Amino acid sequence: MNWTSIDHLHDVEAIIERSSQTPCLILKHSTTCPISSLAKHRLEKQWDLQEVAIAPYYLDLLRHREVSHHIASTFGVRHESPQVLLIKDGKCIYDASHLDIRVDELRQTA
Repeated sequence: MNWTSIDHLHDVEAIIERSSQTPCLILKHSTTCPISSLAKHRLEKQWDLQEVAIAPYYLDLLRHREVSHHIASTFGVRHESPQVLLIKDGKCIYDASHLDIRVDELRQTA
């Protein structure tokens, strides 16, 4: 899995723009939380999608809290960690958190 890092607010705008061509997955990850690490590991282990199908983005929410809050506000979702959001045509069409994060559901939704 080739993560693209989200480090700035303008990265969110780039994701919105790209999502009109390719669905974009945002993983909000806490580097100190064991549940978050487990969810990230499971996602990476199960990932069998090409980047042309879903483009994966990674947010270290401890380093970039303001970006995390901006994502929640922009897409109208409650902040959770770990959390994935699937963005298509500028809108969040799917979100899941904790151990509900599953590649098979992402595949069906995209």
